[in-house]
Amino acid sequence: MLRRHFLLASLATMALPARATGTGKPGARNSITDVGGLSIGQAQDTRARTGVTVILPDQSAVCAVDVRGGGPGTRETDALNAWNLVHRVDAVTLSGGSVYGLAAADGVASWLGAQGRGFAMTKRPDIPPSPIVPSAILYDLNDGGDKNWGTEPPYRKLGLEAVQHTSQDVALGTVGAGFGATAGALKGGIGTASFITHDGLTVGAIVACNSLGSVVVPGTKRFWAAPFEIGKEFGGLGPAASLVGEEDWGLAKFNPAPRANTTLACIAVDADLDADEMKRIAMMAQDGLSRAIRPVHSPFDGDTVFALSTAQKTLPSAARSVLVARLGALAADVLARAVARGVYAATLPTGMSSKTWAMLPS
Repeated sequence: MLRRHFLLASLATMALPARATGTGKPGARNSITDVGGLSIGQAQDTRARTGVTVILPDQSAVCAVDVRGGGPGTRETDALNAWNLVHRVDAVTLSGGSVYGLAAADGVASWLGAQGRGFAMTKRPDIPPSPIVPSAILYDLNDGGDKNWGTEPPYRKLGLEAVQHTSQDVALGTVGAGFGATAGALKGGIGTASFITHDGLTVGAIVACNSLGSVVVPGTKRFWAAPFEIGKEFGGLGPAASLVGEEDWGLAKFNPAPRANTTLACIAVDADLDADEMKRIAMMAQDGLSRAIRPVHSPFDGDTVFALSTAQKTLPSAARSVLVARLGALAADVLARAVARGVYAATLPTGMSSKTWAMLPS
């Protein structure tokens, strides 16, 4: 008992980190590209109703990944484990197309290799480098598009097109990897958001929302992410006042199927963090999906979050863990906002049978 009281007294007198003070705000674009050293490429096949989104750092970047869904489809994610050789990536690819979509990284890797970018133990002109392009896919094969592609799925071509046309401007909604996505019973899509802290650090997120779960409160058109909205970036309706039953999933998909859903995201920060620190941020960022989608991380989703650092800003060696905690918490908020922005901006391709947010009753 005396030992217990001693421990409690010691904990009570420990100096806790000071809370962050001041007010931050979204970046100029409210986009992941507000993080310096980063651009985004997107391409879609409107006939097949599918697409690809590429996150391209200016130079190889430290990256980590966290997978929470029960049915993921990924490429080169094991390479990102901190105990393995390569801790940096040359690009990250998000794609529709289920397993076919993993070929999008082939197009990205071929372009990067032609530019001389990639991992090489020894640089020689006669040996191409090996670009590191971790990837994840979502399932959009049942969205009504023409998927009769035989032995020529479009994803390698789409990956090449996307990486060749990157930009600081990021289109929202029915584009890229989100072209054929559905978020519960609503049209899903690509969303992005950012936040710059009072002390000048930037956190950004991009997401392709194709979730089993619903992004709106049952019986309303108010987003689960509404408490984190800044301004009127996804309608400005505010949080719902209604109570929700524990098993009322609202506009979740009625007939889930394995690997038929999945939300894919990439977090970016400009702080100079290592692989272990970025892993923690990826893990914390997953809570942003929990704040924006209900239910999430189900056996039928393949939810995957990448997190990369462009290392534009050097952090002090002291109190790094506190900074990681701050950035991880912000990453979750930014990702929740990005999910809602993507669904809010989504439109229906001709003939697609989902609803959009705008179709819901007020």
